[in-house]
Amino acid sequence: MERMVKGLTTLLLCAMVLACPSCDSVESSSQAGRTYYNRYNIHYYQKEVNVASYANWTDCPGHGFLPYNTELKLGTWGRGFKLVAVDSGTEVLFEFRSANMGNMSVSEYIDLIMSPAPVSYEGLNAQDEEGIKAGKAIKGMSKQGVMIALGYPAMHRTPSTDSNRWIYWRNRFMTRVVEFDESGKVVSINP
Repeated sequence: MERMVKGLTTLLLCAMVLACPSCDSVESSSQAGRTYYNRYNIHYYQKEVNVASYANWTDCPGHGFLPYNTELKLGTWGRGFKLVAVDSGTEVLFEFRSANMGNMSVSEYIDLIMSPAPVSYEGLNAQDEEGIKAGKAIKGMSKQGVMIALGYPAMHRTPSTDSNRWIYWRNRFMTRVVEFDESGKVVSINP
């Protein structure tokens, strides 16, 4: 019975991703085929097909992530874009919904989360480095550290990164709230 439930859950997840009518694609973008480096960790479901999202699923079953500065080849996929890690060959299908990201285009979003060259971050504290390496938010991290660790927050739930409350998706159905104090340090993570 448990095996059947897991199989149906996987099938449902794949169907939801593949049937996403409001997703935007990199199909016609000149970015396809180029090599990029991710500015932030990219979190994904590890299933038969690895799936990531602009919503940053940061705590789902079978969770994995591509650490920031992974060299990635950008490919086409009808619901967003495909990423292939050059060193490991890991493939991740990345869904993108323009309406949930301030109506930016998929090309603008790629420019937001990717860089044509490796990125360098200075001034990170010990909590930032620990959280980034683990792909988690922890108390004492800076806003920059949280963004590197968890990714750019989805704009439909966090309209401005100037806010002291960022909302990330743990999975398709549950969120995680990261609260910052006035100095921009994490004071709470719920749940």
